[in-house]
Amino acid sequence: MGQLTTVDATFLHAENGTTHAHIAGVGVVDPAGCPGGRLTAPLVAALIRERAHLAAPLRQRLVHVPFSLDHPYWEDDPDFTPERHITEIGLPAPGNRRQLADVVAMLHERPLDRARPLWEIVIIQGLEGGLTAVYAKVHHAATDGVMAAETLAALLDLTPEPRDVHADAPADADAGRTPERAPALGDMLRTGLLKAALHPLKAALSMARAVPHVDEIPGVAAIPGVGLASAFVQGALRREGLPRVPRSSAPPTPFNRPIGPRRAVACGELPLDEIKKVGRGLGGSVNDVVMALCATALRQWLDKRGELPDRPLVAGVPVSLRGGRSTTDACNQVSIMTTPLATHIPDPAGRYTAVRRDMDLVKRRFAVTSGSWVRELSGLVPAPVAGPLTRLVLQAGAAVSLRPINLVISNVPGPQFPLYLCGARVLGYYPISVVTDVSGGLNITVFSYDGRVDIGIVACRDLVPDPAEIIDHLEDALDELKALAVG
Repeated sequence: MGQLTTVDATFLHAENGTTHAHIAGVGVVDPAGCPGGRLTAPLVAALIRERAHLAAPLRQRLVHVPFSLDHPYWEDDPDFTPERHITEIGLPAPGNRRQLADVVAMLHERPLDRARPLWEIVIIQGLEGGLTAVYAKVHHAATDGVMAAETLAALLDLTPEPRDVHADAPADADAGRTPERAPALGDMLRTGLLKAALHPLKAALSMARAVPHVDEIPGVAAIPGVGLASAFVQGALRREGLPRVPRSSAPPTPFNRPIGPRRAVACGELPLDEIKKVGRGLGGSVNDVVMALCATALRQWLDKRGELPDRPLVAGVPVSLRGGRSTTDACNQVSIMTTPLATHIPDPAGRYTAVRRDMDLVKRRFAVTSGSWVRELSGLVPAPVAGPLTRLVLQAGAAVSLRPINLVISNVPGPQFPLYLCGARVLGYYPISVVTDVSGGLNITVFSYDGRVDIGIVACRDLVPDPAEIIDHLEDALDELKALAVG
């Protein structure tokens, strides 16, 4: 994995007493296929010990550069012991999904130990129906959502019988692998000093590359004149014809206030085939339908509280830059699109049309620019002051109720066939992401798996005490679109 990129390091710097930058997932499994019919911590630890070489985030820890002169490095933890990362707890009877969500929320509130590899797994026994839940958490500095799914896939199998991961590798592949080590102290200092000396030039180049795309930056696009300035620069660079991104400012909502340290979690699922049928009937992709479902659900939630704005919400939509390629590069390769979310339109057909139109515009623009402003802007600040400045900006944003976006909505595609963990069939996987003062106290992430769209919602408990209500609204929204598609 080498050294953290500027984007990776930003996730470390963003953490404070109320914000933790880890991403997680809750897998619900049927342990009947495990030895003894039970998924246990020792069983998972043995699996990870055997397969840790397949995924760098499992075995590597941070090494900090003195005086924060440069971004940290990754190295193989010489004391790596899977058992230190895995715990096992039990739900009280009856072990229902509401109890599971409350436990997951508490687990998601806890920061990861930066002195060792940045992940943990909690096996949660006692789920109703004889099932078991597996909460897996990894820091966003170590990986993005797509690579986290690939890391998890390294531990999963296509059949109840675990595969032999060494069957196609040379016999001495593991024995001959040299552990990755961070550079020596003197080398880190020399490299850091050199980068500091060259940073003004690098920052100037990054700024020049970012200027044509300033109208894509959340919150900036709504500033009067920014669109014209961006278009002028694009014309000067002979980039005429770039799709203009929709411009709207994020209105105030109950979940766009300073967040607290406590979390609330809800999980649900929708049939993937029904979402695809809606897309075929109304036109649009699975992602278009998901965004429209979220627009309707949020409209219902806000309207019920008398808090429905008269203009659209603004959603941040993370986008992978991996281009569908399988890669072992675990650093963050992600950007974000911003799009209006037509919660203000009462007519379901008009709302769907607006959501699809706006998503089409931002996707066409993103296809040209690849959201490069995220990487360019993160590199403007020199490493020694990046941490304090990031935290200062976030604190200031919370103090003045800065709202570049209202919430984050993410759609991660997954496999459409069953997977197994130590012989236990994975029945569902619900992603749990990040909330911040700047991105909003509500995050909706969906993961398509084995014929379903599994939904994970995380929120600041002070702002959205019961996100399960939004799950109910999503189900109602799908019924509404299904009727519209056949009508």
